[in-house]
Amino acid sequence: MKPQIAELLSAAVDSLKTQNVVPADLEPRIQVENTRDKAHGDLATNLAMMLAKPAGKNPRELAQLLVDALPDNTLVEKVEIAGPGFINFYLSDESTASLIKAVLEQKAQYGRNNDGEGRKVQVEFVSANPTGPLHIGHGRGAAVGDCLCRLLEATGWDVTREFYYNDAGAQINNLALSVQARCKGLTPDDAGWPEDGYRGDYIVELANSYMNGDTVESADQSFTGAKDADDLEAIRHFAVAYLRREQDLDLKAFAVDFDVYFLESSLYSDGKVEDAVQRLIANGYTYEDGGALWLRTTDFGDDKDRVMRKTDGGYTYFVPDVAYHLDKWNRGFTRVVNEQGADHHSTITRVRAGLQALNTGIPKGWPDYVLHQMVTVMRGGEEVKISKRAGSYVTLRDLIDEVGRDATRYFLAARKADSQLTFDIDLARSQSSDNPVYYIQYAHARVCSIFRKLAEAGQSWSEELGLASLAALELESEKELIVKLGRYPEVVKRSASINEPHNIATYLRELAGDFHAWYNSEKTLVEDDAVRNARLALAEAVRQVINNGLDLLGVSAPEEM
Repeated sequence: MKPQIAELLSAAVDSLKTQNVVPADLEPRIQVENTRDKAHGDLATNLAMMLAKPAGKNPRELAQLLVDALPDNTLVEKVEIAGPGFINFYLSDESTASLIKAVLEQKAQYGRNNDGEGRKVQVEFVSANPTGPLHIGHGRGAAVGDCLCRLLEATGWDVTREFYYNDAGAQINNLALSVQARCKGLTPDDAGWPEDGYRGDYIVELANSYMNGDTVESADQSFTGAKDADDLEAIRHFAVAYLRREQDLDLKAFAVDFDVYFLESSLYSDGKVEDAVQRLIANGYTYEDGGALWLRTTDFGDDKDRVMRKTDGGYTYFVPDVAYHLDKWNRGFTRVVNEQGADHHSTITRVRAGLQALNTGIPKGWPDYVLHQMVTVMRGGEEVKISKRAGSYVTLRDLIDEVGRDATRYFLAARKADSQLTFDIDLARSQSSDNPVYYIQYAHARVCSIFRKLAEAGQSWSEELGLASLAALELESEKELIVKLGRYPEVVKRSASINEPHNIATYLRELAGDFHAWYNSEKTLVEDDAVRNARLALAEAVRQVINNGLDLLGVSAPEEM
């Protein structure tokens, strides 16, 4: 209803312009918000207070003029002026009826919009090093990133999901040395074990697969184990392909897919890192000092300049990031969102500074970042820290196997990304109202059960009669449910615009709570045809919105539980 009320207010402003009450060139940004207290109506605006100064009038006086200038309509039952000049709107029964009709007619499309207008957006997420199984932090990134992609698609964006593989550098070398050591029969307790070697059981599995001559395929790579424990390069290629395949399988089990897999090594082999460095040098933003090449990042707001090329000739880690993001820009992605762990925070300023120094027209503040905080896994009131297979951390697969995909996805996406998250395994497995994902899914299943009981009782359901009888929904709990349904499109729109998919989870929990309270206090399958069909229409609208919201979270909507 907010857009419709805003249109009414816009028409009122235009009317006051013709009367020279407000300046003709004034184009106010009309804001309509939900009221905190239903005693003050359903929606409210501070428009009169915003316009009071340019109009040279008292806010309450201007508020009355705006109310008087509102066009005739069937949406608003009553309008009141409150406090220093707030305008409060009480919605009519006809407007609430139109909400249920919109849900039932639009079905899966309800809540979606075309804000993106088909523009391209790239979301990079997970982007784990192919050095071991995905840990729970990667899982949180996968859940948040995938939900964000679903949100952006629901708001009209052309989304590309991208996974950046850090397949170059010291960690990959440590992986190869660890596998080689296992191939030669060494264990982490032996003197010859690599100093920074990986210790998990997966290294044993990987080494055995290599020495057995297995063939592994992952995305665009296929390698066969050479069975040669002395061929470190062959081991490296095999190990990366092996772990990429394992990560791919874990992500598929998590219902996460990608359109593009980008290899860090390709930035070097294709000359893109060197090209970016030469551009920065040519633009005059670099200098030599102490045998190293520096970037003048202080010219772009950094607290100090940063080393680009070390004295040994190798590049620091943010340099390939600059080259990678230049490649994103050149691919036409004017909007990019990077979902990463909070440990990447320090690189944001450096990458953005490097992009500005390229002088290629990339806007300040590009790209966007969503940074997620750590996840603590609890069971029986104690922290779970170790997975035997991974060696030192809880894997994403561990959680999926323990509590299922739905609970894992919901719990990892349900809190704001930049807040610490405690994943309680016992809670995630429980079938109670304390478990939010169970609570929401149960609301959906309850509605489905109502319609099964309807058929068993030999009663009928008519959507047409239900829509025609919505005036029978006189209870306050029913009106609150309808208003809550009307807020769903706004929640989707805002969540996509600020990159915060957790708002969908919060909304669904609240909607499920309102529905359960109504269901427990009121009988749906009553004898009165009008009341029964009206309540069934409301219940079906709730089911549809829950289904739509769960889809944005990548969580199933079961018909039975």
